This record gives sequence, C-alpha cells and structure tokens, in this order.
Amino acid sequence: LITGPGYDTEATVSPDGRYVIFTSTRGGDLDLWRYDLETAELLQLTNTLGYDGGAFFSPDSKSIVWRADRPEGEAAEVYRELLAQDFVEPSHLNIWVADIDGSNARQVTDLEGANWAPFFHPSGEKILFSSNHHSMAEGGRLFDVFMVNLDGTGLEQITHSGTFDAFPMFSPD
Repeated sequence: LITGPGYDTEATVSPDGRYVIFTSTRGGDLDLWRYDLETAELLQLTNTLGYDGGAFFSPDSKSIVWRADRPEGEAAEVYRELLAQDFVEPSHLNIWVADIDGSNARQVTDLEGANWAPFFHPSGEKILFSSNHHSMAEGGRLFDVFMVNLDGTGLEQITHSGTFDAFPMFSPD
C-alpha cells in the first residue's frame, strides 16, 4: 500500500477511513507520516530528533496522539548512533497530541519512565495510556493504565492489577 525507502511500522487507519498514520525512517529519523488513501499523498507530521511512534487518531479523525522520546545531549548522540545501526532504545517516552496535519503539537505528559500505548477516550477529550512512572522506585517493571485530559491535567490511574496492563483501546461503536 505504501512503499518507500526505510523502515515503516505501527500503521493505523483514521476512523473516517481517509488516512493512514505510521512511523517511518524514510526521512532519516523515526518520525510520523500520514498517507492519504484518496490522493496517495504523503505528509511528514513530526521532525524533531527522537522516536515518534504508536500513533492513533481521535474519534473524529481531526487529531492524533502518540508516544515520543526527545533525547538531548549525550542521550541524543547515543540515539543517533543506534539509529545509524537500525536500532532504537527509547528510554523516556511521553505522550503527545497534534492536529491531523502535525500542527499544534504539544506534550501532554511529563512523567518518568515509559509512557506509551496512547489511545483517545471515545469523548475525544481524554487519553488513556500505559505507564510505569509510578513504579520507577521499584525498578519500573509495573505498568498500569492511566487516563489524562488533553491538557495534561487530571491524571488518574485506571488499573491496579499488579501485572502488566497496556494497550487500552475502544471499539468504534
């Protein structure tokens, strides 16, 4: 369906069926790209150094949510070296949202550890995601599902199972 140089992964289709969003190295970094199923047009949505991935669309297909690692300093150099070898080792992931064209990108969470597997709540006003931020003092092995408002307020823990909880999703109906 979508061909090009580099590694393409983590593709999802918008609820309205018009777009596919995916992570690709076609631009030299792990960035988000959008493919228009009607026009076959490709649009690069992110271009900041670091791993952008695991993107999903909002229920109205007007926004996107994803996880990102934004390494700086020595961590950025390590990231570049690994990427040159077709490896990646994200260490500090947080949740981001943007408009469907990549504009108005903003960081939603600023938590320790790995905050990933984001998915919009059916209302489109909240995001559910998996995180180990609350267990970092014990080694960060416990992941639970959390919910947060789009502006980063109202963080709420949803699961308390004591096991690995991730990939919160809602069916379209």
